[in-house]
Amino acid sequence: MTHILRALALLVPAILVLGGCSAPAVCPKCPEAGPAASAPVRYEPAPFATLPGWAGAELAPGLRAFVAGCPRIAAASALGRACAAARELPAADEAAARRFVEETFSAWAVLTPEGSAEGLVTGYYEPVLPGSRERSARFRYPVYGPPPDLVTVDLEAQHPELRNLRLRGRLEGTRLVPYWTRGEIEAMDLRAPVLAWVEDPVELLFLQIQGSGQITLESGERLRLGYADQNGHPYRSIGRFLVERGELKLERASMQGIKAWAAANPAKLREALDANPSYVFFRELPASSDGPPGTLGVPLSAGYSLAIDPRAVPLGAPVYLATSWPLSAKPLERLMAAQDTGGAIRGAARADFFWGTGAEAGSLAGQMRQRGRQWILWPRGEPLPLL
Repeated sequence: MTHILRALALLVPAILVLGGCSAPAVCPKCPEAGPAASAPVRYEPAPFATLPGWAGAELAPGLRAFVAGCPRIAAASALGRACAAARELPAADEAAARRFVEETFSAWAVLTPEGSAEGLVTGYYEPVLPGSRERSARFRYPVYGPPPDLVTVDLEAQHPELRNLRLRGRLEGTRLVPYWTRGEIEAMDLRAPVLAWVEDPVELLFLQIQGSGQITLESGERLRLGYADQNGHPYRSIGRFLVERGELKLERASMQGIKAWAAANPAKLREALDANPSYVFFRELPASSDGPPGTLGVPLSAGYSLAIDPRAVPLGAPVYLATSWPLSAKPLERLMAAQDTGGAIRGAARADFFWGTGAEAGSLAGQMRQRGRQWILWPRGEPLPLL
């Protein structure tokens, strides 16, 4: 691999295209929580009384989500010390939770460098698909594990400024070249382990976009899958592609709208799928009644885990979110925990709301495209994270 590493300096422009996780995928190597890498972000102090809906918000569920992430937060860190005290609280005591949060933390508005506090808030979920361990006339589409010829190079050792970025490709002789695109993978007999077979290529696409999911086998057993790796190509929105082609109106470019369009336009489906060259590979996870693991490395809490840009909000931190319910102006204001990331979650004010598992969660996630604001809660008296 040394000949590849020597060439990395020439490949930096491509790294920004080839690196990172799919959207909103969870990365295979779960880092310890702590200060994130440098990024454009501004913090402004905000008294709790100025946060929308703070006085009436129920804080105990969000605090429990924060505590669930504590095993992956360094004990000696500012958040780690807050964890130690939070673990001692009664789990369902709302008065104790509010007293603890307001006495332990200060709120800081998360802003872009230009001072904008508002950003896009989308939703994601853990889909459940029917499938089989064996290929059949019904189940024809493979769910792949990582192929053995996929080369992944962590770049931080050679270029510290490229922390959390990875270069992916395949070897042709001694040359590292881009890995196969989605269209190429689905047109070939890829030499990769097949974890399961599913019946619908659109559902498979959304399984990859979510980054985790479950497959209900014919025996009734459920197979849980998590993100393992990605082919290195950038994620391109199929919804945006269909809008640009005049196939869908912007207001119909939700997950539900895309699925309806696909069912009505089977002859055009292949071109639309191939417009997204990104392809996600999975790993089988132990069966569990908990949520899927996020980037922090702990199960996500339905309705209380948030995917953020870790260059702006440290993984593990409590975050107060003020947005609205999908397709509604009804306020959605609650304390959450920053426990996940995603390739499309970029920018100080950007966030992705985890709704849970199954069809109902999928309906909410697929319709969510709201504006929102975030406040990071950071231990009082501690220096703000060096972002």
